[in-house]
Amino acid sequence: MFEIKTQSRIPIFEQLKGQILEYITAGILQEDEQLPSVRALASQLGINPNTVAKAYHKLEEKQIIYKIPGKGCYITTKHIDVLIREEKLTQFDSCVKELKRCHVDQKELTRRVERIYGEEEPYA
Repeated sequence: MFEIKTQSRIPIFEQLKGQILEYITAGILQEDEQLPSVRALASQLGINPNTVAKAYHKLEEKQIIYKIPGKGCYITTKHIDVLIREEKLTQFDSCVKELKRCHVDQKELTRRVERIYGEEEPYA
């Protein structure tokens, strides 16, 4: 279900965190659904269990998942739209900062954002 790109510049825990958010948004992961255990997911993906634990911890801090000691981590959708919105805006900020470092002009970014907002949504 989860896919990690080891050659990506995005840290593995961030990739995992992002995919969990995407799956919640898409309805693939539902309210109170249990996530794979840290060890099981780490084994499945071939990554360090601490990496999975870090992703889960970050999601728990944002109240996107909750932990039941001895039972595992579960999805919560309470206020999920606000939480995902904030997470996506944080990702956007990071992307804009990287583009700035690459000397991408602010006017070019503004034009692109305006173009995207002007496009008709396929599901609207």
